[in-house]
Parts: sequence; C-alpha cells; structure tokens
Amino acid sequence: MNPVGPPADTVPMQGRYDGAPGQPGSATVVQYTTVNINSEPPRDHILWSLCCFVYSNPCCLGLAALIFSIKARDRKVVGDLDGARHYASTARCLNIWATVLGSIITFICFIVIIVMVVQAQNAYRYALNRNSNFFN
Repeated sequence: MNPVGPPADTVPMQGRYDGAPGQPGSATVVQYTTVNINSEPPRDHILWSLCCFVYSNPCCLGLAALIFSIKARDRKVVGDLDGARHYASTARCLNIWATVLGSIITFICFIVIIVMVVQAQNAYRYALNRNSNFFN
C-alpha cells in the first residue's frame, strides 16, 4: 500500500548512510512526507462587503467589513494565506451582521410606513365623517 506519488527513498534509521537502498540483514524504514495544499484560496467577500457598505451600513459594520475584505485581498496577493483567511473570516462575520441588521431595519421601516398610511386613512375618513355631520 504505497501512496501515489514519486518513488520513495530508503533511509536507514541508525548508522551512516552510504547510498545503498538497503543493507543485507539490516532493517530499513521508508519515511513519507505528505504535504496538503489547499487548492482554493480564501474568499475575501469584497463584493458582499461593498454591497453592505453602500446599501446597509448599520453601526458602520459595512465599512468595517469592506476594510477587512481589502486586507484579506492584500494578504492573499502577498501570499500570506493564513492572514487572508483570518481577515476574510472577520469580513464574513461583519457582513452577516450588517446584512441581518440592515434587513431588520428595512422591515421595521416598512411596517412603520404601512401603519402610518393606515392611520392617515382612518384620520381622513374620520375628518370627512365629522365635516359631513357638521353641515347636516
């Protein structure tokens, strides 16, 4: 059961290494080094941050998310993928909060506008009924 990849070299664990793949009568151990490379670089969420900054910016969360997204992109360009993941994670969290708070504020504004329109209609009807009774 050998891993897929280039052939492994044998290295004796004790004694000196003379380049021979194995010595008669001695044990040899093959060591493998596995390198996991993440094929997908971290996402910086720059478009989401820009939309949160322009459309829903409660408590300046959209601005903070945009700043962290730009930092994540800069780190990704430099090659610091761990730093990019950290900044991207923070930007994603701030974007989630900005989106949720912006949606709640928008929903509350719609409810307030609907209630005000209904009350204005009721006041107008009341005023019409009162004025028509006044002249009769």
